[in-house]
Amino acid sequence: MNTMLDIIGATIIGGLIFLLITNLNIYSSKTKFSSDTELTLQQNAKTLANMIESDIRKVGYNCSGNPITYAGPTKFSFYSDIDSNGTVDSLTLTESDSTLLYETQNPNDKIYYRIVDGDTLKAASLGLTKLKFTYKNALGYITTALDSIKYIEAEVWLESTSKIDTSYAKTYWEVTVNPRNL
Repeated sequence: MNTMLDIIGATIIGGLIFLLITNLNIYSSKTKFSSDTELTLQQNAKTLANMIESDIRKVGYNCSGNPITYAGPTKFSFYSDIDSNGTVDSLTLTESDSTLLYETQNPNDKIYYRIVDGDTLKAASLGLTKLKFTYKNALGYITTALDSIKYIEAEVWLESTSKIDTSYAKTYWEVTVNPRNL
């Protein structure tokens, strides 16, 4: 009888240890996935911010007159010799509607458009959910007058393309640029 109780007790303890190890393995896998997703999201935010910052720094390069043609909260258009070939290009930075990106699980993500001379093939998503531009004058006050813009602030909100448990990982990046040619 004691042997039977020992076997039952050992089986219960072994089963509990097995469940603990299984739960630890599941937790470890979820943590790794979450960490990898957040790292990818941070890298995407940095990539997108670098693309936007690089373009904004070139506003008005090799142009005469006021190079800014449109300055809205989600769309910024300007002239610049963006590729340094001696020809002035028209560049527009904007976002798409969230319904245009259906390849990802996230219903909020959008496509970032970098339109050069009407060519809309240069686009990326990277988990972008919101793009916002703010324009400031030489004193740092917000302005809407195209000829008084001296600083351009770009804010990007990104979310992971797939859920981590029940929600999407989020990050935010902000950059303020004073283009030399303004």
